[in-house]
Amino acid sequence: MDTWLIVVIAICVAGILAFVVERVVRAHRQQVSAGREELVGRTAEVEVTLDPKGIVLIEGERWAAISEKGRVKPGEEVIVTKVDGLKLRVVKKE
Repeated sequence: MDTWLIVVIAICVAGILAFVVERVVRAHRQQVSAGREELVGRTAEVEVTLDPKGIVLIEGERWAAISEKGRVKPGEEVIVTKVDGLKLRVVKKE
């Protein structure tokens, strides 16, 4: 009877280990979806008035931004058109 208990426990541990290894391999193979190059085309919310310079929020991150067309007030949405170093070029979302 003890032999069957050891076999069952070994199968359970092997199953859990296989599951964890599969998840680690899957996470390792996924491409990184963050970074400056991924910002173009994304929507941001204005935190500090863009006149033409100000601050916008993208997924909780604060970015310095420059409005390409006029003044944009806090709370309004803008679309990222270009990334210049650590500054974003944006236009007001229509």
